[in-house]
Amino acid sequence: MAPIVLVHGIFNHVRGASPEQAAARRVADCRPRLVESLHRLSVEAPEMVMAYYADLLRPDLPDQAQSAGDDTSFDGLSAAERAAAAEWLAAAGAVQPADPQNVALAPLRQMLGWLVDQRGGGLSGTAREQTIRRLERAIVANLREVEAYTTWPQRRNLVRERVAEVIRREAPAVVIAHSLGSYVTYETLHAHIDLQVELLVTVGSPLRVPSLARRLDPALRSGRGARPAGVKQWVNIADAGDVVAVPPKLAKVFPVDVDKTCDNGLGFHGIGGYLANGLLAAAVAPYIS
Repeated sequence: MAPIVLVHGIFNHVRGASPEQAAARRVADCRPRLVESLHRLSVEAPEMVMAYYADLLRPDLPDQAQSAGDDTSFDGLSAAERAAAAEWLAAAGAVQPADPQNVALAPLRQMLGWLVDQRGGGLSGTAREQTIRRLERAIVANLREVEAYTTWPQRRNLVRERVAEVIRREAPAVVIAHSLGSYVTYETLHAHIDLQVELLVTVGSPLRVPSLARRLDPALRSGRGARPAGVKQWVNIADAGDVVAVPPKLAKVFPVDVDKTCDNGLGFHGIGGYLANGLLAAAVAPYIS
């Protein structure tokens, strides 16, 4: 059994690897950053495992959900996807189109560039363009992997079962769920009420993104989410510049016990920046030391 289970987000498919091999590779990539942050507290990082499900979101599965393709630019989005992306950027604080009826025609890169200028600390030239491109890819990948996850019920069940199996087998004190993984974990813990987790840590979570929140199972009630029955403590951490975790304060909608914002620099949405952050280390340490 491992004291910590990580649930990954987007960009984690490992081509040609079995789920077990992919999980081992991904956790090996992540572990040094958590070791780094816990070391500052004089706490030794315990064993951890990854709940890996990215292979279940690939487009070679049934074509009811063709959303895990390789085109990660705004140019490849459908009108409905462009509208969802514009809504996403507006939730992050970007200026909305003057005519809400034309939201699908919104200048998405212009909206994203405005956000980067507001949050990027004066980036210019190549650094600015690289940051915009990286965040564009993250938004598109999230939209498409959520589409893959939510539009075919059997796929959704397969993902939940995979994540639940790891949590049940490992019986961890702590589950750290990143990005889309927080969405999957929230639904998994609701669907499998036997699962008990001392501490759930969501990082870079898109649970409040309007187009994603509308698809949650269980659905929000009167605009509020519910705590999974087996979760004793829930900590949420969002980078102030993370356009995937918008709006950043989950506690306004979900029963989060501790809701923190941080600054991971230009790392923005990556799980490494969150694992290396002192806020996460401080939250996790009492449960593993």
